[in-house]
Amino acid sequence: MEKVRGIGGVFFRARDPDALKTWYDTHLGINPAPTDMQMTPWRTTEGVVVFAPFAADTDYFPVDQQVMINFRVADLAAMVAQLRDAGIEVFNETEMEGLGRFAHLRDPEGNAIELWEPVE
Repeated sequence: MEKVRGIGGVFFRARDPDALKTWYDTHLGINPAPTDMQMTPWRTTEGVVVFAPFAADTDYFPVDQQVMINFRVADLAAMVAQLRDAGIEVFNETEMEGLGRFAHLRDPEGNAIELWEPVE
């Protein structure tokens, strides 16, 4: 059985995402989410964790949701197959060069979840 390996990121709405990114970087040492391959992501002892304030009007996750958690997985294809076999809808499967593969689903209460298979 496939299992989540950890949290890959926390995404949340903010009135001023750029100012908030700067505040977290300056005061807590949390690097902003990379926007290109030259930026350094926040690394914990367990690996990269993306901590990303999004614009309040983002459409990356549902407008009625303040936060979306990204879970790291080892084998996205196997996880997606397992979820679909359980009758769970998985959507928006994408790949970002240099970052990895992604897929979205909703929990039973409708909360959006992102799954991420990082590039090793």
